Amino acid sequence: MSEITNILNKNIVLEIKDLYKSFGDNDVLNGFNMKLYQGENLVIMGKSGSGKSVMIKCLVGLIEADSGSITVMQNDITKLTQEALDILRADIGFLFQGSALYDSMTVRENLEFPLRRHKKKMSVNLNTEDLVMEALTNVGLAHTVDLMPSELSGGMKRRVALARTLILQPKIILYDEPTSGLDPITAKEIIILMQDIQKKYNTSSLIITHDVDCARVISDRMLLLIDGIDYAVGSYEELSNSEDSKIKAFFKH
Repeated sequence: MSEITNILNKNIVLEIKDLYKSFGDNDVLNGFNMKLYQGENLVIMGKSGSGKSVMIKCLVGLIEADSGSITVMQNDITKLTQEALDILRADIGFLFQGSALYDSMTVRENLEFPLRRHKKKMSVNLNTEDLVMEALTNVGLAHTVDLMPSELSGGMKRRVALARTLILQPKIILYDEPTSGLDPITAKEIIILMQDIQKKYNTSSLIITHDVDCARVISDRMLLLIDGIDYAVGSYEELSNSEDSKIKAFFKH
């Protein structure tokens, strides 16, 4: 049984069907479809302006799609109340492209922030110190707990942001350009860390990236977002060997 066949036999944790979104005369998503399976690393690639960010914002309920359905862990988010949506979001981790740490807070305070917002999920009697240290240890940065973001390198900030994402123990993690702006060595370290996290917690990951090397190493499957649709889906090997000119454009160095 191939690796992809094995993945496709697992539960679907996130599904987008026939998603449409336009801004005036600009049709961004034109019937986009996607499935994310339990424990899978799915990479989405698309040119700048192709609709990746719009799709993600629809997925987490930040903007409303014109039509289509988005089901996250058996919940149609288009039909949820705001309270129910907030509860569901606690199970979805989001690693922002720019790390998005609070500059005025220490590393410890940055990690404690989501715990305060989601007390119901994490238990009233949670030990924040233990959770903070565990999350930082997972990314190899326990020694930075009392530092300010300004004292961290770009790669360290990305790791702390990942620790903050992990602290709520999400079932799904959304990565937005996780290696952008990093030198090749640090980017490789982040990719290895993402792999370690996926193996340890069996998370399902949706990874948006322009980094072909990242996609080659991290992806179980890849999806190419072209012309507002899921133009091509397959393994890195399958897509990189395609003779389709639109697909080949992604793999030229």
